[in-house]
Amino acid sequence: MESVYNVAGIDVHKKMLAVVIANAHDRELQFECRKFGTTISELRRLVTWLEMQSVQEAAMESTAQYWKPVWIALEGHCQLYLAQAKSNRGPRGRKTDFRDAMRIVNRMLSGELILSYVPDMEQRCWRTLTRSRHQLRQDRVRLQNQLECLLEEVQIKLSSLLSDLLGQSGLRILRALANGETDPAVLASLASGRLRATREELQDSLSGRLLPMHRQVLSLYLERLDLIEAQMGSLEKSIAQSLQAHQDSVARLVEIPGVGVDSAQQVIAEIGPAATAGVFGTLCKRRSCLLSSGRNFLPFLCPG
Repeated sequence: MESVYNVAGIDVHKKMLAVVIANAHDRELQFECRKFGTTISELRRLVTWLEMQSVQEAAMESTAQYWKPVWIALEGHCQLYLAQAKSNRGPRGRKTDFRDAMRIVNRMLSGELILSYVPDMEQRCWRTLTRSRHQLRQDRVRLQNQLECLLEEVQIKLSSLLSDLLGQSGLRILRALANGETDPAVLASLASGRLRATREELQDSLSGRLLPMHRQVLSLYLERLDLIEAQMGSLEKSIAQSLQAHQDSVARLVEIPGVGVDSAQQVIAEIGPAATAGVFGTLCKRRSCLLSSGRNFLPFLCPG
């Protein structure tokens, strides 16, 4: 009597999951199909059904962000695989939910799926923190570009004389402009004495005219900048606390020329500390072993 090794394929949508189960030892796969919702209660039903069917492996597509709640619900209940969508692409015009789920199973068993690395929950939290910080940095750059556009619109050429518009000198001048200061001499006196530009050049660059509308927009930009800076500071503390146990790894990465503390933290969050980074080599060496004669293969992760 042939043994039973059930595997599942899950086609993920925003509000619905199409799930199929098949015995990998069967020469001709026979699929059992069910649909589930994506709410917490529906995911619990899915877990119960997979456990009743003794499913040992399950694969799903990395569909937008909708795969994440499914992965979290199934984590620890069976071996999970996250497949890149392009590796499960079907013929044009033949796309149906259950057919896509069946294709996931077939390609998983034949080793044709391109897998993505999904770290454990702790590392996923690191990624959330560091990626949020990176997004805030991008927001800050975007805000700086908006500020420069606004200044150009009112004929203030401050960015032509300051290496960093949002440095200490630039911020003092911008806040004075937002508060209603119009005298170029007073504004120029707020700049640091270490600037290469002369006082006359600064006064000339600050001789533009801001309307009340421009001051209002400038004030809003500066308020947003303060918020971004405060949020970045909060994230910096959280990241440092989360990676406290891996300070040695951070210190070693910082020794690389051009790598700062932030970049080192980002690297660890993305690939994991030294103890787990070897999983990438394991994923790259993923093979298939023959279970029975014919077409069926069972994928497994080779030892590192």
